[in-house]
Amino acid sequence: MIHEKAVVHPSARIAEGVEIGPFSVIGEHITIGKDTWIGPHVVITGWTTIGKNCKIYQFSSIGEVPQALKFKGEESHVIIGDNNVIREFVTINRATTHGGGKTVLGDGNFLMAYAHVAHDCLIGNQVIMSNAATLAGHIEIEDGAIIGGLAAVHQFVRIGAYSFISGLSGVPQDIPPYILVAGGRCKPYGLNMVGLKRHGFPEEAIRGLKNAYKIIFRSGLTLEKAIEAIEEDEIGSIPEVLHLVHFIKGSKRGICR
Repeated sequence: MIHEKAVVHPSARIAEGVEIGPFSVIGEHITIGKDTWIGPHVVITGWTTIGKNCKIYQFSSIGEVPQALKFKGEESHVIIGDNNVIREFVTINRATTHGGGKTVLGDGNFLMAYAHVAHDCLIGNQVIMSNAATLAGHIEIEDGAIIGGLAAVHQFVRIGAYSFISGLSGVPQDIPPYILVAGGRCKPYGLNMVGLKRHGFPEEAIRGLKNAYKIIFRSGLTLEKAIEAIEEDEIGSIPEVLHLVHFIKGSKRGICR
């Protein structure tokens, strides 16, 4: 199902059931998985691998060289998993060798129109990027996070699982898992309760996260003392709280607090 006006390099590896619309351009080092749909006017270049059952809408650009002055044309990759929806004018840049050589998008993600994923970003599964949400380079996003429209995330920031970033937000530091943040320089506004309930988190986990949130963000303790208090409390054995603590301990930029 390749339109006669599409341009597909003869070395590209196109699986069964793939549909490619008119005026799309598919480069030499491209692999596209079964039943993926590519609309008109899409450009896929570089060393790019796309999984099964993805939908990529018109005017998207995937695998183009990174917007990085240190990049010198070396081989680097974009790896996109299965069941992703990539809407109009989305840009996903390939990586640099300084950042591991791979820009990665997992499974079941939804990137709305004009979203931008820069070089060396590592995005998990079921992540939503709303319209014109922008990631700088070397960003890591865990599963289930949501980034609101026109939000901008600083390079090297980590975004925790099932967190929610409000639209028009600026994100200069790490966003811990499960919390809701907003603002020109993000501030926390509680747990992402809607997200936790929608994803079926048990009541015990939600209660534990509520208590951990109060200790970290409302107690007045230093971050180090807050973490110690959580680990000494019985809530410290709850898996979601353990993940929250582990994420904070691993932060290099500091957390939005």
